[in-house]
Amino acid sequence: LSAGLLRQATYTTTRLGIYSVLLERFGGPDGTPPPFLAKAAMGMTAGAAGAFVGTPAEVALIRMTADGRLPPGERRGYRNVFDALVRMAREEGVLTLWRGCIPTMARAVVVNAAQLASYSQSKQFLLDSGHFRDDILCHFCASMISGLVTTAASMPVDIVKTRIQNMRTIDGKPEYRNGLDVLVKVVRYEGFFSLWKGFTPYYARLGPHTVLTFIFLEQMNKWYQRLFLSA
Repeated sequence: LSAGLLRQATYTTTRLGIYSVLLERFGGPDGTPPPFLAKAAMGMTAGAAGAFVGTPAEVALIRMTADGRLPPGERRGYRNVFDALVRMAREEGVLTLWRGCIPTMARAVVVNAAQLASYSQSKQFLLDSGHFRDDILCHFCASMISGLVTTAASMPVDIVKTRIQNMRTIDGKPEYRNGLDVLVKVVRYEGFFSLWKGFTPYYARLGPHTVLTFIFLEQMNKWYQRLFLSA
């Protein structure tokens, strides 16, 4: 839990903050949003930056989650996320905190291009339809669409990221050479559609997460505009 909270406090705040700034900066002078491809590029940029900032907490989260499945003699036994970060830096070197940074950033690029851009585009489409107002119902529907798109796009890269961050060295050699090696081995030994294995529970987790994230974000933006910008 401590690692999950720290990950959200670093990764999510960075990506949402950067995306909001970019969306406002590159929108039209009359407030019209930028086109979809521009939104996707902004999502990629925000995701990559957030992933770099959040990778240490991500590595700790992956290790702490997997610890219970390891044999007792191989368990790391981190007490909390700060203990994990300190021990990783001390025992394995500071760069270990950014192990798997490239696939993590690649995943974040895909996830945020899908999540942020699809949410903005879905919200714009719903508002343009004339059947929705800019309220919680519109935010909820746009978030559910965004969660579905994000789940389909992110599961393959999520598998790559998780397996690289959790891999062990066997006979002096790492389990995987790179992200492409992970994908090749998964498809070869487990089948192509295993890249989306667990789609339903993944969406059951990501859907509500996406809904709550954007509903809270929209409300916070409204309060910010009301309390600060209007003044």
